[in-house]
Amino acid sequence: MQESRRKPNKLAQESSPYLLQHAYNPVDWHPWGEEALKLAKKEDKPIFLSVGYSACHWCHVMAHESFEDEEVAKIMNEHFVNIKVDREERPDLDDIYQRVCQLATGTGGWPLSAFLTSEQKPFYVGTYFPKEGGHYNMPGFKTILLQLATAYKNKKHEIETASGEFMGALVQTSRDVVQSAADNASLERSIIDEAAMGLLQMGDSLYGGFGQAPKFPNASNLMFLLRYYDISGINRFKDFVAFTADKMASGGIHDQLGGGFARYATDQKWLVPHFEKMLYDNALLAQLYSELYQITKDEKYVQITRKTLDFVAREMTHPEGGFFSAQDADSEGEEGKFYVWHKKEIASILVDSVATDIFCEHYGVTEGGNFEGNNILNIRMPLANIGLRYGKTPKQAEQLLSDASAKLFSAREKRIRPGRDEKVLTSWNGLMISGFAKGYGITGDSNYLQAARNAFQFIETKIASSDGRLQRTYKDGKAKLNAYLDDYAFYVNGLLDLFSVDSKSEYLEKTIEYTNFMLKHFWDENEANLFFTSDDHEKLIVRTKNFYDLAIPSGNSVAASNLLRLYHYTQDNRYLDRAVKIMKAGARPAAENPFGFGQMLNAIYLYVKKPVEVSVIADGKSDIAEWLSRQFVPDGINAIVSTSELPSLQKYAYFKGRRADNGTAFVCRNFTCSLPIRSQKELEKHLTAS
Repeated sequence: MQESRRKPNKLAQESSPYLLQHAYNPVDWHPWGEEALKLAKKEDKPIFLSVGYSACHWCHVMAHESFEDEEVAKIMNEHFVNIKVDREERPDLDDIYQRVCQLATGTGGWPLSAFLTSEQKPFYVGTYFPKEGGHYNMPGFKTILLQLATAYKNKKHEIETASGEFMGALVQTSRDVVQSAADNASLERSIIDEAAMGLLQMGDSLYGGFGQAPKFPNASNLMFLLRYYDISGINRFKDFVAFTADKMASGGIHDQLGGGFARYATDQKWLVPHFEKMLYDNALLAQLYSELYQITKDEKYVQITRKTLDFVAREMTHPEGGFFSAQDADSEGEEGKFYVWHKKEIASILVDSVATDIFCEHYGVTEGGNFEGNNILNIRMPLANIGLRYGKTPKQAEQLLSDASAKLFSAREKRIRPGRDEKVLTSWNGLMISGFAKGYGITGDSNYLQAARNAFQFIETKIASSDGRLQRTYKDGKAKLNAYLDDYAFYVNGLLDLFSVDSKSEYLEKTIEYTNFMLKHFWDENEANLFFTSDDHEKLIVRTKNFYDLAIPSGNSVAASNLLRLYHYTQDNRYLDRAVKIMKAGARPAAENPFGFGQMLNAIYLYVKKPVEVSVIADGKSDIAEWLSRQFVPDGINAIVSTSELPSLQKYAYFKGRRADNGTAFVCRNFTCSLPIRSQKELEKHLTAS
């Protein structure tokens, strides 16, 4: 049935692309809110809560099988109050009920399917359910609906018992993850020693990364290993990260033609991606490849960073400067259709047989294909070796490949594109500001700096409130929802990264403003760390905290790093005190289970290493400033400031006593500062001094 002939449900008034995908389902969907929750109580019906996101392939599958099905919809509408949630808009709800799913099944994911009492307490939970049972021993969704509806009416005591057990376990999970700072965990080098060894042992020595399949980039863990290389000088930590990054960049998870990375690979070799592209992955990986270039000075890492940032600039940027959230895996109803190729199609576009052969051999393209009869491009053979066989110099082979790639990219652009989720999320934009700032640092490309500045202006004019707080999301001219811890932490981190390469006073002022708001409204005095939601947030069944890195870093961990950096700019001891308390809460779990605590370990590294403060006074192009931005100084608290901007920053401790002499640098370490430095060689000498 066409949408125009269907009656819209209550999701039609929403702005979330994910919710709008379900606006014409026969299911009587409600958005999460007072109206739906009151209805459940009034009619004494259980709530069916479905959580997903627009780029989620299995969310689309369940929607097509069940939520578009009239028979299933009739059961849902008769027996349940049905609520649909976009996890990217409401990570607080997703976090709560994902924890329940982990408790119940040992795993989680999306779509998340949770059955709740009218008091929002869970009593049955899972992820994807097929419409009919039997496949892989999975129960059918239709059967589950009928059984739970009957139980809710006739076996209320069993429902109450189940929900009571879940609630008890749920409250406990919020306490188990970390220890209290009052336990006086010491922040010592041994914590990161233990964690680095443990993390390296988890690594896949065959294909890089961690685990077998599916395989995720885990950028925070990789960036921690780079920091451990910095503090230890042991090459194998750096080498493992470079090996992993090379495998990812060569694999199908990396869009070889258009740039950007898919969310994860379904196999151990990074060949077959789950084709959706998320903003946060590309933000974090742009940072990772930037850091690899800083360490190795290998130009291939600049090229990968550029391709990633260019993809975001081209396809994921709002006309006014913010960054969109995601691209779907599916187009024309098929997963990956936009990205895969037949060999004959490539030959017909390139025409030249030598160019076709070189391209296909380099990218592993065959008649039979490597993915359901099609080809996912992945680097299979070094270009120089192939070129020699065809009598081409390395430079000629490179040019042939570049021209062929441009032609195929142009042809691909004519295909029907995957859907795009055009929400602008504050937290993910913060990550992407960091990505563009670091990309600008290693390339000097002013377009990347401008992209970061534009995103800052977008958030300040479109998403920030007049009362000094942030909101979560923006779409179609409207910002909404109280921001979460991640929004404050990631955005502040982005501004600090931007400030380190473009030291304007407004960036530092905003980081202080939002950090102070975060400490006032998210801080838990009892346990000395940060809640996920503010103290004036909608009251839910539990107020959670996040210390684990999942697909994105932990808000508490990023906040700890931010507070350390802000302490060095401001000398406000309150920031240092709060940072230390958060790190003490996470130190022991991070040492024992490093896989989930990469970002916490990055913060502890910064504290243990003791930051070095490096400031450069530079108007316009500066050799010293450019050199500094290309160095791997992960313990650096940097500033590159113009002579005109310096007076407005001298109220902060970091900038006091700095003379406005263009082309001058200063290095401060262990509470002592250098004399003015006027050459790159002299600055290098100070930074390499132990």
